Amino acid sequence: MPSDSPLCLCFHISQRKVWNYLRIHQPQRASQLSECFGAGTGCGWCRPYLELMFQRWKAGALQPDDLPVPSEYAWQRTQYVQEEGLVLPPGATPTDDAPPDRSTH
Repeated sequence: MPSDSPLCLCFHISQRKVWNYLRIHQPQRASQLSECFGAGTGCGWCRPYLELMFQRWKAGALQPDDLPVPSEYAWQRTQYVQEEGLVLPPGATPTDDAPPDRSTH
């Protein structure tokens, strides 16, 4: 996933923004990433990825390299939101209507 792609689709928070927050604020727990413009406090889809970024940061990694491509990430979130019956917060990136074209991956 490119670093400028949204990680938190509810509040449009990029991976780069989270990484900079980690670097500057040096939180002690992954849950403190919610202080980064509300990351992870909307539908909750990005929480495992925030935890992954936190764990990688604590281990000294420069940034996670195994996050899905943006279209796949958005589609997985759509499925999560539908399965859980969630209502997205106002202003959130809407869910996708169709799965991504996987023939290009």
